[in-house]
Amino acid sequence: MNVESTPQFVEEAYKKMERNLEVVRSRFNRPLTLAEKLLLGHLDDAKGAELDPGESYIMLNPDRVAHQDVTGQMAILQFMQSGRSEVAVPTTVHCDHLIQARVGSSSDLTDALNENSEVYQFLESSCRKYGMGFWKPGSGIIHQVVLENYAFPGCLMLGTDSHTPNAGGLGSLAIGVGGADAADVMAGLPWEVKYPTLVGVHLTGELSGWTAPKDVIIYLAGVLTVAGGTNAIIEYFGPGVESISCTGKATITNMGAELGATGDVFPFDSRMATYLNATRRPELAQLAEKYKHLLTADPEVEKDPSQYYDRIVEIDLSTLEPHITGPHSPDRARPISAMAKEAKEEGFPDKVSAALVGSCTNSSYEDMSRCADIARQAKAHGLNAVSKFMITPGSEQVRATIARDGQQTALEEIGGIVLANACGPCIGQWRRDEMPEGEPNSIVTSYNRNFPKRNDANSGTMNFIASPELAVALSLGGSLSFNPLTDTLTGADGKEFMLEAPKPAPEVPANGFDPGTDRYVAPPEDGSGINISVDPTSNRLQVLEPWPAWDGKDMIDMPVLVKAAGKCTTDHISPAGAWLRFRGHLDNLSDNMFLGAVNTFTDDPGTGINQLSGEQVQPIPEIAREYKAKGMPWIAIGDNNYGEGSSREHAAMSPRMLGAAAVVTRSFARIHEANLKKQGILPLTFEDPGDYEHIRADDRLSIIGLANLTPGQPLVCVVKHEDGEEERINLRHTMNLGQIDWFKAGSAMNHMKNTAGS
Repeated sequence: MNVESTPQFVEEAYKKMERNLEVVRSRFNRPLTLAEKLLLGHLDDAKGAELDPGESYIMLNPDRVAHQDVTGQMAILQFMQSGRSEVAVPTTVHCDHLIQARVGSSSDLTDALNENSEVYQFLESSCRKYGMGFWKPGSGIIHQVVLENYAFPGCLMLGTDSHTPNAGGLGSLAIGVGGADAADVMAGLPWEVKYPTLVGVHLTGELSGWTAPKDVIIYLAGVLTVAGGTNAIIEYFGPGVESISCTGKATITNMGAELGATGDVFPFDSRMATYLNATRRPELAQLAEKYKHLLTADPEVEKDPSQYYDRIVEIDLSTLEPHITGPHSPDRARPISAMAKEAKEEGFPDKVSAALVGSCTNSSYEDMSRCADIARQAKAHGLNAVSKFMITPGSEQVRATIARDGQQTALEEIGGIVLANACGPCIGQWRRDEMPEGEPNSIVTSYNRNFPKRNDANSGTMNFIASPELAVALSLGGSLSFNPLTDTLTGADGKEFMLEAPKPAPEVPANGFDPGTDRYVAPPEDGSGINISVDPTSNRLQVLEPWPAWDGKDMIDMPVLVKAAGKCTTDHISPAGAWLRFRGHLDNLSDNMFLGAVNTFTDDPGTGINQLSGEQVQPIPEIAREYKAKGMPWIAIGDNNYGEGSSREHAAMSPRMLGAAAVVTRSFARIHEANLKKQGILPLTFEDPGDYEHIRADDRLSIIGLANLTPGQPLVCVVKHEDGEEERINLRHTMNLGQIDWFKAGSAMNHMKNTAGS
């Protein structure tokens, strides 16, 4: 399988889009938005597909798939069940999540290679056998490497990481999914998704001074909230679009994941062409120009956008202030000018204990150049960072180039520690020994996600997200109340001075990118002779066995394992950090299930009440295992936007392994609901959200009428209270006929194999 985005491959993709869109235009008889072109241009059946935004499901044929090393393990283990000898679409695996930040780039990478050798060998051999490209540890973060090598305007790509929309900065419709979705596409099946609605973001003006692309998405998160993009594509348009570099656009689309969006996309423009040329893909820039009519909205859309978008948000880049968001939720946004007052009123620790810049969201050449400008100003006045200061290059190419051009030196000269080209602290891979557990402290990052314990597993850490240049400034000021736009610093000579806004930085290096050390392994022409072995005694990898099929009966008298209160993200359901090492061994990993969840039945997160023993406080995974051993399926209850955050399907697979039959919530985040369906768990919502309040710790729940499970028809849940009282409540679902077949078969993969064998 050719994993490159060659000119021939890209032009064929454009021709397929043209053929599909000719059919779509005949059906719609109206102008099309960019998102519609990218989405419907990849329809599996342009003539017969139901196209009802927000309601119908559509089948799409993605152009490529990308995995990171943690979620990729489970996706490949599922793909191995398909029986195929080679992936059906170009696919790559990127080793970026398992490298822990401890001391610095060199020793951290060496430690990771030693500690994770079994996993890396499994991934590389799988890539060689099944025709996938393999990026070794140290090559960079998946989204940055994809942007540099594989993304192209008009591409429809799936990635087993929630921040896959990063590639939308290069005009791709890039969507984060669970491994089962990716495995289906790798096996040659179309991908199913609810037809998204459209949110248009109209950009006017131009960024200047301290304001950066990061401020656009932080502001938008404050407007739309973490659920505002659910089942929607966010499309940026307007005269302000071309004022933002390609990598700046990627910063914005990357964090569409924080709004729950299906995807985020910018139209093709000269800034994307500049980036394609700089990353040694001039032919793709030429092709994009040739097919620009596919890669931009029809002119009528921008003239009258209210006719084409379900919601429009206006952002004037010229008046947009620098923003900072947090703690604990990426939509808790405010201008930096309001931070000092709020920090005092809310009692946030004012001292910035650490500042961290980089990650997949903000590690471009442009970002590092603006950071270096601030660092050089401080050095000129004899200052170093007051806070611990760490830098994560997004890729080996970026690292090598900033080392050559001096930005890395400038950052190191004020005390910066350069980490490995990997996710590191952004995803919890940060061994932060100097901060005692539970001690309240504030950090400032240029990352994308800031849930409690997300970065360092410390419950006392509050993460505030800002642009990388603002994060550097706050590391120099040392406090949340420092505002570089208005406040002064004191130089080594005792004189006060103000930092100047960073100078406009080059979006690509004048002397081209230095590719650095080549860590890419291309697959052989024929991998059939390669054997993949998994040691049955391994504690890192475990071959998957098919889930049992539905027994055809209603679910009777199920205990409630957990009733999650408030925000319950996939980090709460399946925590990362030290647990990352078990992501290829589902049984071992499942010992972390719900350890981060706040259970209304107990005072301690991660604990529950065992209905069999009566034990009042017991770790939730232990209770689940006891229920499973007794043959008792159980149910989990959730609040609003349950399962937001990372795409990790382990948050659905661990409950499936430990006996979950259903999850009932007030509402779901898109990816997690899809992951539950794929694993054969019923995802249900309260018809009356107030019924959430009626569920008690000692209840037994029965879901009846499953033999007549039908799209659009609610199910009945009988709630038996310990006092003998019963309630009957309605539960809604969004499953279509195909997804109901997944449930009956036990999983989507089971259904695929059953269908293929029939």
